[in-house]
Amino acid sequence: MTDETIVSFRHVSMQFPGVLANDDVSLDIRKGEVFALVGENGAGKSTLMNILYGMNAPTTGKVIVKGQEMTRFSPSEAIARGVGMVHQHFMLTPSFTVAQNITLGREPRRGVFSDLKKANAIVEDLVREYGLKVNPTDQVDEISVGLQQRVEILKTLHRGADLLILDEPTAVLTPQETDELFHVIRRIVREKRMTIIIITHKLYEVMAISDRVGVMRAGRLVGVEHTRDVNERMLASMMVGHEVLLGPMAHPSVVNAEDAPAVTVENVQVLDNRGLPAVRGISFQLRRGEILGIAGIEGNGQSQLVEAVTALRPLRGGDVRIGATSIRGLTPGQVRALGVAHVPEDRLKTGVSAPADVTDNLIVGREKQKQFSLMGVHMKRRAIRRYAQELFSRFDIRGAGVDVPVGSLSGGNMQKVVVAREFAFDTPVLVISQPTRGVDIGAMEAIHQFIMDKRNSGCAILLVSADLDELYRLSDRLLTIYEGRVTGEFVPSAIEKAELSYYMTGGGKEAEA
Repeated sequence: MTDETIVSFRHVSMQFPGVLANDDVSLDIRKGEVFALVGENGAGKSTLMNILYGMNAPTTGKVIVKGQEMTRFSPSEAIARGVGMVHQHFMLTPSFTVAQNITLGREPRRGVFSDLKKANAIVEDLVREYGLKVNPTDQVDEISVGLQQRVEILKTLHRGADLLILDEPTAVLTPQETDELFHVIRRIVREKRMTIIIITHKLYEVMAISDRVGVMRAGRLVGVEHTRDVNERMLASMMVGHEVLLGPMAHPSVVNAEDAPAVTVENVQVLDNRGLPAVRGISFQLRRGEILGIAGIEGNGQSQLVEAVTALRPLRGGDVRIGATSIRGLTPGQVRALGVAHVPEDRLKTGVSAPADVTDNLIVGREKQKQFSLMGVHMKRRAIRRYAQELFSRFDIRGAGVDVPVGSLSGGNMQKVVVAREFAFDTPVLVISQPTRGVDIGAMEAIHQFIMDKRNSGCAILLVSADLDELYRLSDRLLTIYEGRVTGEFVPSAIEKAELSYYMTGGGKEAEA
């Protein structure tokens, strides 16, 4: 890191209808540093970086990049100045190969035709230069989310970026992939003198990777600190304006061992989208009043297991029973009617309808209830809006109100919409995948408390999370899975995380086989 300033924000404000997203922000970012930008959802972090990337022009104030004030705001202008941004929700063409995505808009040509062989060679050179390993010939919709992120980063680097903005870069990564990403970040900052800006909610990652950290709250920059001079607790307090405690949660037993299982999964086998085995004979029981956490590196069958339990994916073998009722042949709607609510792992793909407003997203699944419709046809809009506003307030969803498109909310607030809708069903069974992915520390604390309240009221909860801290904090029992098989069952207090990771990477597999 040097004292050379590469970006300056001077009294930048950004006003949207009903929301002051950025409020008089002044900030200098230095060449060759890793700068972390943290804050609650809706604090204005992504808005400020979208201004730097040219997606929005500030209402007032100015932005200076490499000594020159930006007068035209567009991504193409930002790219021309060496600014690149990898968004939280990727912007790739699924049917294209890795190489086609990375070179899109800059395709090498042989005459009038694209030269795919040359494109593959370009990607191989980028992989060698930056250490982000991808296969240029793979089709993007057939690779993991972590690899898709690498494609996005390489695409940005191919366009000549020397200032790279990463929006929630680890939200979709496994711990191993996060370590690999951080290794690459350190390397390119050290060797290329690049500047990296990371927008994140994960304070331990701020401490691990950044040189300096800026904290935003309610649109304002409330402080900039050298990371070595602060700790997680100090940053959390700056973010939310009061002390935040994310220590162990009380787990009073509310399980009645004489009750029949709420969920029984028996020798379940499931195929993935390519027709290959993803779940290979998993069995467990889940009782009311307990949280069963599923721990595993992403891509080892967790997603397909959840889809099987919620009838989103057919069973190839075995059975799933809700209470005494088998779900074989049932639709997702019929499984919901049995008393199963579901928070899916991908809020954009299966959690919300981005073009629809907040109200319509919160009412999904209740449209035909008497208080919201007449004869299941005529919608009672006033009652629906009142219900939506109550959930909006109770779950602290932040935005311009219940009438705006969900797609206009930050990622964390979209997640709150999904959590609010599903928790409000008050079902006896709750299936939750990645409940706090992309959610700030204040909202995380609230969602964890909502989950514990459900558990303490007798709900049976199946919890899948890539965050081991989250699993340890919430789970009564943990199952580790690897390559679609259970490798161990544990009580969190009886096993260290390092040992658990052994089972998540295949340890214990032979004992199960």
